Amino acid sequence: MAQLIADRRDVDFVLHEQIGMVEYELFEEFNKKTINLIVSEARNLAIKEILPTFKDGDEIGCKLENGKVTVPESFQRAWKIYREGEWLAMCDDPEVGGQGMPRLIGCAALEYMVGANSAFMLYYGMIHGAAKLVEAFGDEEQKKLYLKKMFAGKWAGTMLLTESEAGSDVGALTTMAIKKEDGTYSIQGSKIFISGGDHDLCDNIIHPVLARIEGAPEGTRGISLFLVPKYHVNEDGSLGDFNNIVCTGLEHKMGIHGNSTASLSLGEKGECIGTLLGEENKGMPEMFKMMNEARAFVGLQGFSVASASYMYALDYARNRIQGRHLLAGKDPATKSVPIIQHPDVKRQLLNMKVYTEGMRSLIYYYGKCTDIVHTTDDEQLKADTSALIEVLTPIVKGYITDRALEVCSHGIQVYGGYGYVSEFPVEQLMRDSRIFMIYEGTNGIQAMDLIGRKLSINKGESFKYFIDLMKKTVEEAKGIEAIKGLAQKVDHAVSRLETLAREIGQRARSEKTFNAYGFAHPFLEVTGDVTFAWMHLWRAIVAAPKLAKKVGSMDKEAIAAKAVKNKDAAFYAGQIESAKFFINTLLPAAYGKMDAIIEGDSSVEDILDVSFGSK
Repeated sequence: MAQLIADRRDVDFVLHEQIGMVEYELFEEFNKKTINLIVSEARNLAIKEILPTFKDGDEIGCKLENGKVTVPESFQRAWKIYREGEWLAMCDDPEVGGQGMPRLIGCAALEYMVGANSAFMLYYGMIHGAAKLVEAFGDEEQKKLYLKKMFAGKWAGTMLLTESEAGSDVGALTTMAIKKEDGTYSIQGSKIFISGGDHDLCDNIIHPVLARIEGAPEGTRGISLFLVPKYHVNEDGSLGDFNNIVCTGLEHKMGIHGNSTASLSLGEKGECIGTLLGEENKGMPEMFKMMNEARAFVGLQGFSVASASYMYALDYARNRIQGRHLLAGKDPATKSVPIIQHPDVKRQLLNMKVYTEGMRSLIYYYGKCTDIVHTTDDEQLKADTSALIEVLTPIVKGYITDRALEVCSHGIQVYGGYGYVSEFPVEQLMRDSRIFMIYEGTNGIQAMDLIGRKLSINKGESFKYFIDLMKKTVEEAKGIEAIKGLAQKVDHAVSRLETLAREIGQRARSEKTFNAYGFAHPFLEVTGDVTFAWMHLWRAIVAAPKLAKKVGSMDKEAIAAKAVKNKDAAFYAGQIESAKFFINTLLPAAYGKMDAIIEGDSSVEDILDVSFGSK
């Protein structure tokens, strides 16, 4: 069975030809040779060390016995090698133990690793997010005690937000923090659904905990953020006594069995001590400053799993011999062909291809935007790009993870009956992918964020900047004869999106607020559709001239003849076909959704609760 995870040729295309590196002094040592070496090393680590943990994570899973949580034994070796390679902080400041890589390169490395085993790499995601909170809001003592060991993967981290009565409504939490005379806090409460909440990969786990200081206001205004280690840390950095954070259970989940999703009790069986992280009653703003990174990582998880499913399905379709070619005629002697030659299988593979490629371009572009913000001296560019990141975040998290599940579903379908059984990886990939639509803010919340906040940032100028960037790509594409027709269709889609955004934004601020939010998710979908059309047109702008140069013309038969012998010609031809398929076949479905949003049917607000059915 092929163990590819990602299409290396397409990874290189996006890195070096489409998105490109950010050429600032900070990254001058990352030339093409260095970048390729890093990606190759990440690929080797993913295939040789992380991928072998994939089935163990699913079939063995995590176990809670006698109060101790263990991960599958194979995870221990993989984590040791991953940690020793200093991959966890590859894009972070060298002063805190990082390697200072551009995030664009980090996206490529993570694609391979997460695609190999998303449950295993979720430990990375939680540790890195927690460490960034310490870096951003910790005092000097907290940074000294925790930061380098967390970025080195020696100590783990989590995010303790969710409670049984306070899921997405974080402001309803009941965990309390009682201030002690020495300035520390006694933490009392319970948290659920904590990814990597307890395990034996690391010696200590540092928990950022949302809690309400005794006497603080109700709701989100009264929430503070605390650092609560599993084991106390002495002044010299050594481990002290157990801090009474007790794992009371592990969730029995649909997927990602290799990650220990825990219920935790703080202070129930003895005092649990934490220190304030940042300012009192500023826990939610502090957490949300780090939320973009967390949500972008979830989008990358969805994309990476979808990419793996596509690569497995593609390999299977090329090697599974079944049925004669549709145009073979009735000669009984005609041999069966690989199923990739059957039209409906090709259709499904093409769906998987265009969504996966669109995801890769958008994820990498998002990484590049982050690099720009961190390196540019142009204050206007920094402000515009920061606002663009805000607009893109719900698309990266919400739209990509929606489409990732769809891609994984196609992966099972390509395998047929074999896809539905556990001997083949696509079944697990689909189960694993389902969580991405839920955590770090459900996709419904992402959609509400898009119309509730992102459309109105900077009085709408940020969304306009996003629209203008797409229009700029369209104008460039109109100058290339081979893709002029595609450019005109994307131009139409962008214009319609711009008008629709204005309409639904106004509706959300009017007496029709409920109606607007009833269409929030369809609006997220059409925004994602148009964004992917932009990404594919951008790809075609790069590919069309290179294909013409390789072939000598854009004649269909000439391209076919050349592509058989020339891998680059085949690749660039595939990019043109991807753009054509997405823009001509998939994008038009967005227009019907746009019409429905404009019409604003009131069924969602009008239907009575009792009308959904009876017991």
